[in-house]
Amino acid sequence: MVWSKWERRELLQAGWVRAGEVWAADNLCIYVQPLYVTGPCLTMLGATRCPPHFLHFGEFKDTPPPDPAMPQANRPASTGFDGPRNQPHGGEGGARTELTQQGSEGLRPEPRIVIIGAGPTGLGAGYRLKELGYTNFTIYEAKPFIGGLSHSFRDDVGFTWDIGGHVMFSHYKYYDQCFEKLMGDEFTLNDRESWVRIAERWVPYPFQNNIRYLPAQMAYECMSGLIRAQLGKGEIKSHHDAKNFGEFIDAVFGDGLAKHFMRPYNFKVWAYPPEMMNKHWIGERVAVIDYERALKNLVLGSDDYGWGPNNRFKFPLKGGTGEFYRRFGPVLGLTTDGRETPTSSIKLNKRVQAIDVNGKSIAFTDGTTTTYDHLITTQPLDILCNHTLRGEIPQWLKDESARLLHSGGHMVGIGLKRKCPSTKSWMYFPEDNCPFYRVTYLSNYSPFMTPADNTRGDAPFYSLLCETSVSSHKPEDAATIIERTITGLEHAGLLEPGEREDIVSTWHYYADYSYPTPSVDRDDILANVIPWLEQHGIYSRGRFGMWKYEVANTDHTLMQGVECVNRLVLGEKETTIGVVYKITEDGRHAAIHERSSVAGSGEKRDIAGKPTPAAASVVNGTSASHGGKQPGPESGLLQGAPSARGSHTPQTPRKPLTTRIIGDNGAAEIGEEEAGVGGD
Repeated sequence: MVWSKWERRELLQAGWVRAGEVWAADNLCIYVQPLYVTGPCLTMLGATRCPPHFLHFGEFKDTPPPDPAMPQANRPASTGFDGPRNQPHGGEGGARTELTQQGSEGLRPEPRIVIIGAGPTGLGAGYRLKELGYTNFTIYEAKPFIGGLSHSFRDDVGFTWDIGGHVMFSHYKYYDQCFEKLMGDEFTLNDRESWVRIAERWVPYPFQNNIRYLPAQMAYECMSGLIRAQLGKGEIKSHHDAKNFGEFIDAVFGDGLAKHFMRPYNFKVWAYPPEMMNKHWIGERVAVIDYERALKNLVLGSDDYGWGPNNRFKFPLKGGTGEFYRRFGPVLGLTTDGRETPTSSIKLNKRVQAIDVNGKSIAFTDGTTTTYDHLITTQPLDILCNHTLRGEIPQWLKDESARLLHSGGHMVGIGLKRKCPSTKSWMYFPEDNCPFYRVTYLSNYSPFMTPADNTRGDAPFYSLLCETSVSSHKPEDAATIIERTITGLEHAGLLEPGEREDIVSTWHYYADYSYPTPSVDRDDILANVIPWLEQHGIYSRGRFGMWKYEVANTDHTLMQGVECVNRLVLGEKETTIGVVYKITEDGRHAAIHERSSVAGSGEKRDIAGKPTPAAASVVNGTSASHGGKQPGPESGLLQGAPSARGSHTPQTPRKPLTTRIIGDNGAAEIGEEEAGVGGD
């Protein structure tokens, strides 16, 4: 009896396997040909509903049932991991199948998967492998801690700092399920309140919808330029004609908004002229702006905010952003305080020195080595190709990857012993009177980000996290960045005269790789480099492994790891990275890099017409009211220039927001970084 070419999903749905059992009904055994085998097939002695990593295409054949006296070592063994059940990408924890290769080689184990880097991508990959019951993998991390750029630090005074302004918007149910499983109810739920500081006043986000807050001449220039651009009367007639991001800005936003906000801000955040960047990362749907809505707000004095109770984000209650990623550690064998154990799947302080692509081996700086069948690496792509790979590496691969652009970032934390004066979340700074492009009231994300318990809202501490970009086109003096940041806060109205004396802590972190720049030729580079690596069993993923900023937020990068594992183990298609492979005329396996369907910030918004709760913050699963006040424009905005502090209730209801689907979650029409404003 032969049943041929059953799809793996059909086998699972047919219920032919049960967790923890060796199934010998009808004296059947399955022969399968996994992705890594090109020669003899494998005999499967037993299987479970999860993991199905050994299922590709196969045949059922008559064969004797498994011997009841089979050695225990060859029987299915529990992984001890209780993964999600009946979920997309999920499965039941339980037994692991032993595979025996027929022929002279004898027993062959699962192909060995090595993961370089324990940031969100590496942790997502390891978590998914553990969830599938896959055991033959190891994560190697160069630092003594996990989390990568999502790690958090606690200074000597007691302030907690993140490496940049992370918030937990998500495109994915799987990501949300990971958060819920690991964090439980230990998180805050925050209303987004974002602003732009310009012309000595605060303008609510979205900037183009609130230009009425600007001085009259500036507002006129922005409004008239926006109308001309949207009617196709600008120098660049249409965004379709734009050759780069700079021309895209002019074609979409007009010369006024470009001059006063879009161009200066984007240079500050990216550290490169926008003409050096492509236009594809930003997305076609940003190209249409409702100028009539902006004009109405200007003439009628209407408030139009992109935040409130229908646009919220989660944040870990204690430990900053890094606390979420720290909790992946115990699942992967680390102790609760982040130390290795003999059975840890994560090895810390293991810096890669070289990767031999021919021998599929890795050498570490401590003198040890390891081998792999499949390698998932999150090393920056330019470093990987030019400094880490050994063996028969073509020169074009090095030359191409070396053309990729990136910026570094100075993260400066300022801790003050004073009650927080504002309800703002984060703010953008396009002007040159301060070095930073974004400042976050980090202490507003959770009451435990400061030295004292601030659950009552009256603790005498608050914190500001300031981000400054750096590149060869925008050098910054690291020795003076803290002092220049404090001076910039004074210029921006965030520190009042005399408040400098209340500073009790300063913190500085420099990230050499902060933003992967979507340069004009980036996609052409990736189209050749990524396929070559994958032909050699190397899967470059993550913020700088894939080098695609539009899918480089923390939810994207974690899911890049999950989806890469699903591809290697289950044969499923990756969706986040936005890559379509093709065969080129010169014989290379090249790729077309499309804008991923999940690109963007993933900001959550309720469906139009659905009732939304009053503005509130959830701490440890309980609601903490903000006194019934809705975040609004600063007091005095309707009469003239706003003050730097205070708020009042909006006087004009907002237009209901619509929802589109990206990933498998509902999300906002336009994310902030998609409008060239910033992101994770």
